[in-house]
Amino acid sequence: MQQIYLDYNATTPIAPSVQEAMLPYLSEHYGNPSSTHALGRSAMAAIDDARGRVAALLGADRDEIIFTSGGTEANNLALQGMLLRDVPGRSGHLVTTEIEHPAVIEPAKHLERLGIEVTFVNANRQGVVEPEAIEAALRPHTRLVSVMHANNETGVIQPIRQIVELCHANQVLVHTDAAQTVGKIRTMVGEMGVDMLSLAGHKIYAPKGVGALYVNRSVPLEPVLCGAGHENGLRPGTENTPYIVALGQACSLVRKALDESADRMAMLRDRLWGKLRAEIGPQLGLNGHASERLPNTLSVNFPGAVGAQLLARIPELCASTGSACHSGTTRVSPTLAAMGVSPEAARGTVRLSVGWYTSEEQIDRAAELLIGAWEAVVDA
Repeated sequence: MQQIYLDYNATTPIAPSVQEAMLPYLSEHYGNPSSTHALGRSAMAAIDDARGRVAALLGADRDEIIFTSGGTEANNLALQGMLLRDVPGRSGHLVTTEIEHPAVIEPAKHLERLGIEVTFVNANRQGVVEPEAIEAALRPHTRLVSVMHANNETGVIQPIRQIVELCHANQVLVHTDAAQTVGKIRTMVGEMGVDMLSLAGHKIYAPKGVGALYVNRSVPLEPVLCGAGHENGLRPGTENTPYIVALGQACSLVRKALDESADRMAMLRDRLWGKLRAEIGPQLGLNGHASERLPNTLSVNFPGAVGAQLLARIPELCASTGSACHSGTTRVSPTLAAMGVSPEAARGTVRLSVGWYTSEEQIDRAAELLIGAWEAVVDA
C-alpha cells in the first residue's frame, strides 16, 4: 500500500538537495563554528552563507536573522524576549489572537502567569483577524502584537500589513508567526512591515529541529536562554551547523520555486475540493475565507462524520483533523471554535494540505478514498 501524503502543513519531507547539502557537515566539516582553526572557520563560513540565504528569502539583512531550534523557540524568543525586558516605568502588555498556534498561545499564557497583561483577540467567521479588533485591544503600555501570517489549520492569510500600520501608528511592535507561509507565498519583511518574523525549517523541506527569527535591528530583545554570545547574543549555544546549512539550502530552493509551486499547489487543492464537492454536495463545508488562504490548504467539514474516524478508515491517506501538534482527539479545535464553527461541523473537519511532491493521481485517489469512507460512515 503506497501512502498518499496530504499533511504538508504538519511537516514536509526533506528535499534531496537539502539532505545532500547538510551531509558534509555531519562528517568532514564537524568543527565548532566558534573555533578559529580551519574546521571551525569552515563551519562558520557555512553558517554565514546560510544566514544570507534565509535573509534573501525574507528580504532582510543577514545580521537580522537569528537561528533557533525551530518555530516554537523563535516564537518564545520574540514574545518573552520583548515582554520580559525591564523597561523602567512601563509595564508590559501583549496582544495576540485566539487562533494562534500553541507555540504562541502557550508562551502568551506563560507570560500571563508571570503577571504580564495579555489580550486575546478573536477572529471572525471566516477566520480573519480584523485589524480594527487589534487596534481596539491596544493599550498605552502595549509592547507587542503577535498575529500569525496564516493559520495552520484553515490556511487563512491574515491582513498583516494593515495590522502593522495600525500598530506602528501607536508605537507598538509587531511579530508574526510565518511558519506556514514562508515558502508558500511571498513573505518579504519590508513589504509586510513586521518587526519580527518566525519560521520553521521542517515546513519548507528542511529537517525538524531548525528555524529562525527575523529581528529588525532596531528591536531591543532580551535572550531567553543564558550562555555565550552566539547569534548576536540572543540565542546562546553552539550552532547546529548541518541543520542550519540545510535551512539555508531549503530557503534558496523555495525562493526559486515560489511562484510556480504556489500555482501548482492551488491547482491541486482546487482539484481535490472540486471532486469532493461534486460527490458530497453543498453540505460539504469549507472552513475559512474562500480566497484569502494558502494555495496548498483545504480544511473541510464532512457532514455526519467525525474527521478522526473518517481518516481511520483510510490507512493509506496521511492527513490531519486539525493541527498535528494537538491532534489525536475529537475535541473541537480551538481555532474552529474561535471562528464560531459549530461543534458538529468542527468534529467533521479534515485538513488536507498538498506540497511539492503531490501528484494529480494522488489527488484523484485521495478524493476517491475520502468519498468512499464518508459514504460508509453516513450509511452505517
